[in-house]
Amino acid sequence: MSSTDQLSINAIRVLAADMVQAANSGHPGAPMGCAPMAHLLFTRFLKANPKNSSWFNRDRFVLSNGHGCALQYVLLHLLGYKVSMDDLKNFRQVGAKTPGHPENTHTDGIEVTTGPLGQGVANAVGMAIAERHLAATFNRPGFPVVDNTTFAFVGDGCLQEGVASEACSLAGHLQLGNLVVLYDSNGIQIDGSTELGFTEDVLARFESYGWHTLTVDNGDSDLEGLTRAISQAQAERSRPTIIKVTTTIGFGAAKAGTEGVHGAPLGAESLAAVKTLFGFDPQTKFTVPADVYQQYHARAAQGAQAEQQWNDLLAKYAAEYPDLHAELARRIEGRLPTGWEALLPRYTPADKPVATRKLSETVINAIAHQIPELMGGSADLTGSNLTRWKGAVDFQPEPTGLGNYAGRYLRFGVREHGMAAICNGMAAYGGIVPFASTFLNFISYAAGASRLTALSNFRVLYIMTHDSIGLGEDGPTHQPIETMAMLRATPNYLNFRPADGNEVSGAYMAALQHGHRPSVLSLTRQNLPQLEGSSIEQTLKGGYALATFGKGATPNLVIVGTGSETSLAVDTAQLLSDKHGLSVKVVSMPCVELFAQQPVEYRHSVLTPGVPSVSVEALSTFGWHKYVHLPIGIDTFGASGPYTQLYEMFGLTPAAVAQKALKLVDHYKNRPVPELDLEL
Repeated sequence: MSSTDQLSINAIRVLAADMVQAANSGHPGAPMGCAPMAHLLFTRFLKANPKNSSWFNRDRFVLSNGHGCALQYVLLHLLGYKVSMDDLKNFRQVGAKTPGHPENTHTDGIEVTTGPLGQGVANAVGMAIAERHLAATFNRPGFPVVDNTTFAFVGDGCLQEGVASEACSLAGHLQLGNLVVLYDSNGIQIDGSTELGFTEDVLARFESYGWHTLTVDNGDSDLEGLTRAISQAQAERSRPTIIKVTTTIGFGAAKAGTEGVHGAPLGAESLAAVKTLFGFDPQTKFTVPADVYQQYHARAAQGAQAEQQWNDLLAKYAAEYPDLHAELARRIEGRLPTGWEALLPRYTPADKPVATRKLSETVINAIAHQIPELMGGSADLTGSNLTRWKGAVDFQPEPTGLGNYAGRYLRFGVREHGMAAICNGMAAYGGIVPFASTFLNFISYAAGASRLTALSNFRVLYIMTHDSIGLGEDGPTHQPIETMAMLRATPNYLNFRPADGNEVSGAYMAALQHGHRPSVLSLTRQNLPQLEGSSIEQTLKGGYALATFGKGATPNLVIVGTGSETSLAVDTAQLLSDKHGLSVKVVSMPCVELFAQQPVEYRHSVLTPGVPSVSVEALSTFGWHKYVHLPIGIDTFGASGPYTQLYEMFGLTPAAVAQKALKLVDHYKNRPVPELDLEL
């Protein structure tokens, strides 16, 4: 190793500490401890072009211990990404390109949003899956057009989180030899020493997962050992590798090796001493020696050359395999195939009642072969979620005899949280539209990752079945009540409760067409009728007038239904019209978020201002007061029993809903009907 390597390592340490000190906020310890392995990885191994951060065949890097993001920002700056010195000075400030944890939507060169511990390494597993699948699909002899490694840094906290265990267990089973994880084992977390609560043999655990394990005992200064370990990790192609690197948190600082340097600035005196120790002027801030820039710019030039070589290979590939090249280009650009929408099934009221989970299966079978980038699976509920299409091949290592890497169906096992985080990684990699499936209630298990799906603007389809008390006998442990309210409260989500076959098809159309938003499709176990007035096109508006029962230019009542309760709304409206002479307008609201995006005039035309309104949903009523005067639902937990009896028990029958609706209409006979805040 050269003297410039040590100079660069120390420059990284000092610059990261300067950033945290200037912000008076942040985590200097991890960057200072990880600087040697980060420097070597980025200048010796990572294949990337800073001038084109979206180059498809680049190596991926994930900082799972995202609190140490000052390290990553410094590296991006040194390499020449769109991260200036002013951006480093603006660390953790409003509007900065250098937020307090890495965000893929903010900073050039950041692959995934990390910070919640364990998420990043699970994302890395998803990226490795994506690379293995696309390589198996597109590579041909002499044409490794998809050929990269995913690297991840993790800390003790990441490896304590269950999501990391879920994802890494699956990675071992899948034999992802294109995944290399460097474990910053510094023995410190916020509360103090890891001896307080984390004394397991981490490498033994990973060996049991089927990983290749390596150790570097002196990560502070053994540059040769670090280089050798990373080289060995890249050479291992049949297993993922974890390298345990023992480091000193806050190396060089007065409080090095303690929790005191984990999440607070060093302080002026300590920072000056660090600069003196490493040969920097203690009076200067945010300085980088010219030799350091030169070393990193030379590496960046190698990255640009690597991309040019890949472009040359791709041109030859296009001449040899024009159809494959066109398909790969389409998927890299994120364009869906033309004409797939025409494959979506359409229904009439003459068609038989069917559970929407079964209607979803029909859609998947209709489009899976036309949209080959659709890839995903279920958390050990394939037979219940109905997500596997005819002719599907499992994504599995070929030696297992269970499938191959060109397969598109993933067996996630009972790993809901890991499943969602892995799908985020697949979406981040590109060329794939991932989907994940379980019971709606258990998206709560995945909430940490599914929230990041929305924050990251990833198109992931969450195909959630058994969406209410309609699942019946499994009882309240499996019956979502508050779940949809949680999802609707999460920004950037599209949440669908389709009422019939047309709305299921419409939900899939909307979910796939929105390239930067995740969608939840909440589907029933019980059969539902095909409704008069439903359509794919109307579903795209989120809410629409389904039907009106009775006479009168203006209805006496509006009933809004979602999912399985839309047909209940229809039956209630028929009852109120036939027995009480009311004119009742039924509104289907499959997606509140899409409805909220419609022009206010359209929303008024659907909900009819000045008319009393109720909503009916076999879930929490939370949030419905924005749209109706009386929400009818369930604000307790569910119960165990046949679903028809449960609907009776919770007052979700035409007679029970009609009784409440009549009281509402009577209440407003001689009172002004309050205006709803649809403009807000």
